[in-house]
Amino acid sequence: MTINLEILNAAFLLAPTQVEDLNTKALVPKMVFRRRLTRASKLTVELMDKVDFKQGRIMYGSAYGELPATANILNAILNKEGISPTDFQNSVYNTPVSYASILEKNESEILTISCGDNTSNRLLKMGAIKALDGDEILLVVTETMNIENIEQVNKCIDFLEVAVALKVKVTKEEATISFEDDNTKCPESVKELLSYAKQFNENQKNIIEVKL
Repeated sequence: MTINLEILNAAFLLAPTQVEDLNTKALVPKMVFRRRLTRASKLTVELMDKVDFKQGRIMYGSAYGELPATANILNAILNKEGISPTDFQNSVYNTPVSYASILEKNESEILTISCGDNTSNRLLKMGAIKALDGDEILLVVTETMNIENIEQVNKCIDFLEVAVALKVKVTKEEATISFEDDNTKCPESVKELLSYAKQFNENQKNIIEVKL
């Protein structure tokens, strides 16, 4: 079975270590709230603004989740220090979309998925099924891997911080674009969504085929 999705808008953020020049201060004016945001949360809020999505259902994916918060917790345990309540709260996988929904007062359905290298593919499948209801859906995938000593274990990734967002709806029209691996050295978990975001052209139909 296949379901075709039209990409209404797309955006991505990509950096070797950390994405700079984020518009977080303007997008999240309350300092108390802004200070609690994780890196993935900031990227998600930025992308939602770029694709003009505020209210509606969000499908979110990440292979590694809130790695900086998790690393902080593990370091605290290793050093026999107290665990930060904020890090503990922020270590769950759905943190970015939870903060985004609070910020926009979005009470729509939000689902989070994690499937290792297959995260983008599974996210597309989940989003395609949900899109059958006929509404516009936001698909978001992020990886924030810029943690202390990451160079000791990372031998193959050039971009430690990546985030992609696609605003989609179901369509019966034929696919116009397909997955293209351009060998960007980023986490495998984001590559499929990143390929579609890179190919997005606002002056033409952008339709993908999702095989279930």
